Amino acid sequence: MRVRARFVGGVVIATLLTQLTACGTLFYPDRRGQIDGKIDPGIVALDAVGLLFYVIPGLIALGVDFATGAVYYKDGETAQVAPEKLRQAVEADGKVNRAKLQAILESELGQRLPLNDPRLVEHRGSVEQLAAYGLVPAA
Repeated sequence: MRVRARFVGGVVIATLLTQLTACGTLFYPDRRGQIDGKIDPGIVALDAVGLLFYVIPGLIALGVDFATGAVYYKDGETAQVAPEKLRQAVEADGKVNRAKLQAILESELGQRLPLNDPRLVEHRGSVEQLAAYGLVPAA
């Protein structure tokens, strides 16, 4: 009986310790120390799962992630490509070569984007629209 009680106590302690630790602090320790930024919805969702099981540990997990800054994306963490590299995909007549654009994006971002998907919404603008926003057309 004593062994069973110790086992159950150990399981309860392990469960509480896993719920008390914040997900962002565990998954992204390099993000700690930030004051503000864009909030990572994945970390908030994982912390919110703790709210479903145990209210107090879930609130503590959210509080720890916000207090340490682990809930925020790192500064400078973007998925942008330099315009100079994107100009290689623009042909002489101003049209975008989708195959070249897809190759550039795949090499720079490390992800294959479906640019030939029929559900892709493509917006076309004019020089007048750019001028209305104070932008200079350049390719």
